[in-house]
Amino acid sequence: MINSLTQILTAVPLWELVIILVAKMTEVSIGTLRHILITKGYRKLGASLSFLEITLWIFVASRVIIGIAEAPIKGIIYSLGYAVGVYIGSRIESRIALGRVLIQVIVEENIGHSMLTSLRENGYGVTSVNANGRHSNKLMLIIYANRLKKEKIIDLIHKVDQKALVVISHVDVLKGGYYPSWRRLGK
Repeated sequence: MINSLTQILTAVPLWELVIILVAKMTEVSIGTLRHILITKGYRKLGASLSFLEITLWIFVASRVIIGIAEAPIKGIIYSLGYAVGVYIGSRIESRIALGRVLIQVIVEENIGHSMLTSLRENGYGVTSVNANGRHSNKLMLIIYANRLKKEKIIDLIHKVDQKALVVISHVDVLKGGYYPSWRRLGK
């Protein structure tokens, strides 16, 4: 039993296993980013990444398939590379935060005006709407922004009111209205 396990683990040089792992992690990270880019509307960049992704896949998969019967550890390392690649790709995407969000904030009317001022002073476009809550008048603030700015906006909101109701929606289509051209990157 131990001899069989030792043979499985040592049937392939360590350097080859490392190459399979790193290449598969890279390929799947690229694939994850490609998928996210395409769904966010960055089709040209997504298509460019697909070439690199499939090239890596061809070489890595062929290396694993050839000789997998003699060294099943290749399949295990390949699978591990896939799992780690999905995680890394999603982490990269969350760092670059592609796309846009619509942030709606509902606060007490008296607090809402100072929040509105704070957000505008920090360069964010805000639309305000008077609203009626169950027990008091409210102010609803609507902010359209790049997803990368989302956390900064939430921090500004919470500096003014920790209890503010904040709803964040991802925006797929935006037509009409006014927003600076730098917010329309990538399309």
